Amino acid sequence: MQAAVPLPLSALDESFHPVLPSTVSDAAYRDDGLCVVGIFGKSNMQPGPLKESLINTLADKHIFSLFGGPQDGGTADSHIQAFYNQENRVLYLVLSSVCDSRQLLQACQSLSAGTGHSDSHDFWKGLDRQHCLHLLYMFSVCHVLLLVHPNQTFDVTYDRLFRALDALRQKVLPLIRAAIKDCPVSKEWKVNCRPCPPRLLFVFQMNGTLKVSANGSESGGNPDKPKKHSPRRRLQHALEDQIYRIFRKSRVLTNQSSNCLFTVPANQAFVYVIPTADEDPVGALLGQLRSNCILCDQDSTTSVSGPRRYQQMRRSARQSSCSGDSGSMSMGAQLVDCSLKEFLWQHVELVLTKKGFDDSVGRNPQPSHFELPTYSKWVQVASRLHQVLISNTDEEIAELASKVQSQLKVLEGFLDADTKFSENRCQKALPLAHSAYQSNLPHNYTTTVHKNQLAQALRVYSQHARGVAFQRYALQLHEDCYKFWSNGHQLCEERSLTDQHCVHKFHLLPQPGEKPDMDRNPPILNHNSRGRSTSSCNCGRKQAPREDPFDIQAANYDFYQMLEEKCCGKLERIEFPVFQPSTPDPAPACNQAQRLPSEASGSGEAERLKEPSTAQSHTPGDTSLSLALSLGQSTDSLGPYADGDGTDTQVQQKRPSLVDRQPSTVEYLPGMMHSGCPKGLLPKFSSWSLVKLGPAKSYNCHTGLEQPGFLPGSSFLLPWDLVIRSRSEEDTGLTEPLDGGTSSWPAPNKTLVGKRGSTGGLGRSRRRDDMARAFVGFEYEDSRGRRFISSGPDKIVKVLGPGGAKDPATRVLNTDMPLYIPSPSQGRGLKPHYAQLARLFIVVPDAPLEVTLNPQVQPGPPPCPVFHPEQTDLVLPPDGLWVLRFPYSYAADRGTCYPPKENQPLNNYKVLRGILRATTANPPPQ
Repeated sequence: MQAAVPLPLSALDESFHPVLPSTVSDAAYRDDGLCVVGIFGKSNMQPGPLKESLINTLADKHIFSLFGGPQDGGTADSHIQAFYNQENRVLYLVLSSVCDSRQLLQACQSLSAGTGHSDSHDFWKGLDRQHCLHLLYMFSVCHVLLLVHPNQTFDVTYDRLFRALDALRQKVLPLIRAAIKDCPVSKEWKVNCRPCPPRLLFVFQMNGTLKVSANGSESGGNPDKPKKHSPRRRLQHALEDQIYRIFRKSRVLTNQSSNCLFTVPANQAFVYVIPTADEDPVGALLGQLRSNCILCDQDSTTSVSGPRRYQQMRRSARQSSCSGDSGSMSMGAQLVDCSLKEFLWQHVELVLTKKGFDDSVGRNPQPSHFELPTYSKWVQVASRLHQVLISNTDEEIAELASKVQSQLKVLEGFLDADTKFSENRCQKALPLAHSAYQSNLPHNYTTTVHKNQLAQALRVYSQHARGVAFQRYALQLHEDCYKFWSNGHQLCEERSLTDQHCVHKFHLLPQPGEKPDMDRNPPILNHNSRGRSTSSCNCGRKQAPREDPFDIQAANYDFYQMLEEKCCGKLERIEFPVFQPSTPDPAPACNQAQRLPSEASGSGEAERLKEPSTAQSHTPGDTSLSLALSLGQSTDSLGPYADGDGTDTQVQQKRPSLVDRQPSTVEYLPGMMHSGCPKGLLPKFSSWSLVKLGPAKSYNCHTGLEQPGFLPGSSFLLPWDLVIRSRSEEDTGLTEPLDGGTSSWPAPNKTLVGKRGSTGGLGRSRRRDDMARAFVGFEYEDSRGRRFISSGPDKIVKVLGPGGAKDPATRVLNTDMPLYIPSPSQGRGLKPHYAQLARLFIVVPDAPLEVTLNPQVQPGPPPCPVFHPEQTDLVLPPDGLWVLRFPYSYAADRGTCYPPKENQPLNNYKVLRGILRATTANPPPQ
């Protein structure tokens, strides 16, 4: 009989034939009963696989190659190989899984270096589930099972594995019954889903650490007293007792064998220990050679040659070496140790003789069912079970296979102990993390506070949580904290124009004509930061408290319009041009920084650039949400122009002048006018105001401005002396600038040429030069309504006696004046108070002068744009006390320019020089 190559069991179907000797040409074996022996277990890093070498030994053929295998292009998945020995009517099934060293190495190689801890854990547990399904299959189709272990110590993890398999088998038993209900087997097989309760045998391999003496006198203290059993047999008995006690304690083995996953014999040996190999390879080879020579001498009379002689020599050498290693007849009174084939055959003969296994114990043992199937019947059942449990390729039973896969969660509690531990540990850490998140929390808080508390909670969680479930429960902690925050604890994220948060919880803004409603969810409210300040009206003669504004119209227009009705509504003023709509539904200009000027107008743009309607509802979905959009506003409160991405180049682009084109009447500028705006667009309201308090004589330089809120002695305007040349002196020109330059201003403390008196008088001279005095005052106002005039970037006007302010206005007109300066009356807190430039007072004398107003404000560090009124280079009419009111807040299309923080330099917030210049007016015609 020649050796044959095994085939994988996955090829079992109606046309499959297990590997047979090549000399068999008929199909008589199909009607013979066969015993199915399954072999599974673990292997170590030894040169040859233990399970395959056992098959070679039992069949006395070189069937399975001991070298090569899955690492040669194979995978780490579990698979079963089959070999049928027709001579003995035994079908061997060999399970290879990740428990084998070669496939374990293949699995390690398949894992990439960047695989995370959780992913690698899922990979290994997937291989374990495959192993369990293949084991369940073998326990369902085999009569005898051999558990092979590479050392002589029982692995107690098999106890947990068998309990898991038993639980899984009970779950999938109805599904297996449905799969084999049409197979031509007995009723007992269909009910129990197996030919008989399989008998489990254990094969251990003795390693080199266990040493015994040759004469068996290692114990008892009496070397002359012979032992009844050899040390290897005594080890087998000890292992049998240990295994039986463990399985009985864990209820894997019970009295009734038909209810168990497997059985062990009560009066037969079920543990076999393979003796250790000789550690002297040279001595072993010499002994083999000696035995061959003895065989040649004994058989010299009968001359045998060829393969027959080699097989005879090999069998004789194996028998002699086996008897020598097993220690049979080593002592006179010792029992003879059996070989591995003899150990297995005492169980196989019970199957082949149809006696079956009677392994039930107790007072009333119940006989278990038994059936010896033919090859054809067994193949049908095995093929159906393989489709349901392992391959899942048959469409007819695909539903049963999917149900089997859904029952695999039964294995998790038994096999995945590290995941169970990790989940229990993480579940205990979650309440601690929740407490850390909710500690010292206000009732409503912002996204920043939420993220800080969440980071603290994750820090506490990471100190206690362990294992593969760490990431999953960390995500759950993130979701729980977010739900807690968004369920009535979320603070409104909108910031006022003074960089203060709204104190209300998350809410919606009321639509036009809609009243606030606190009972809605979310409520409908206006923003409120509980910040109040005191401000003066456009002319400065009346002060009133104001709420902290949240939009630019309320800050720069609505408050002053409300005070105009009570104070300065009837004053003469210069109106700045604003947007005049020609359609009932004008739209704001979109992307004005990128659009060409020619695109600013046109009726076709009106429909495309409709203003989007404000949000009616909001469902929080991310902790980093932009609440400016959710609150129904388009204001971007991201700080004062944090990143400069090409703003300067946009400002320097050459555009058509405003004089060359008419402003648009269909779309308006959504923000304020600044240097980066396209030409031809106007805002719906002006953030600036220019009013006339009265004639020039209404200001008394000895008493100063008689308005409320000024600090004592700080309400005096600075004198601005302007030289008017005589008309006869044509060489100097009539349009010489009089804005404080070197050509029109004398040196400090020096008299003018041709003057007799001091610098304050209008002295006479032969050149007949005339003087005109104007007055200028930069007024600052803090949040408490305290006002003062500044005589320089770092100086406040302080007049204690009569005569008015002595400092000339030259200094304030020729330098960049700060937009914010520290208030002279600081509060008790540590936070500094700033006073903001609020108004510019200009007294224009009744003289042939043209005083031109051109305010330019840069309310932040570059690339912040320069803000200016809707009309620049305004010529102020003579004989008047004019008041230019600056905007309360500055905002453009890119966001709000917030007031400076306490750690920010104030020199970045400034009013550019050149705000006023004076020239001699052309004389009237004679």
